[in-house]
Amino acid sequence: MAVDYHLAFGVYGIIGDQTSLVVIKKNGGPYINRFDLPGGSLEDGESLDHAILREITEETALQPLRLTQLGVTSFKYPWDYQDFHWNQHICVFYRINEVTGQVAAKVDQFIGQDSLGAVRVNLADLNLANASPLVLKAKDYLQNGQKFTPADTSYATWQVLSQPVF
Repeated sequence: MAVDYHLAFGVYGIIGDQTSLVVIKKNGGPYINRFDLPGGSLEDGESLDHAILREITEETALQPLRLTQLGVTSFKYPWDYQDFHWNQHICVFYRINEVTGQVAAKVDQFIGQDSLGAVRVNLADLNLANASPLVLKAKDYLQNGQKFTPADTSYATWQVLSQPVF
């Protein structure tokens, strides 16, 4: 029997180093109540580069000055949404090489905003229990010589959290 997947697509930024990563406090979607990467869906007709700049500014208050597209991958995991029980999240990852501004613990709220704000977290404190698969991919990237592997990843045991970790 075939499994029907809900498909999601977005752009996401890695802002960090070998010890820490800027993450958002997620307030919607399958990563609700977890740390997630800043980023998200494109607006109608929006380019990838414009979307990542806009999303990072909206969700963290940082303004990217230099960025590099790393590649595309997807994550598959259980998620009950509409008539679907599985999600496949297709993600374009960017390395944010330089930013201006300060990480905002609280950001403006508006329709479509799923970030409560951002925080810099030590990589050692990010794990399957408190972070989205995207954050775990970024952690691996930062800890392993900044080599991006596009292999799809399945998180069949991953569960949506009912209580915030932050």
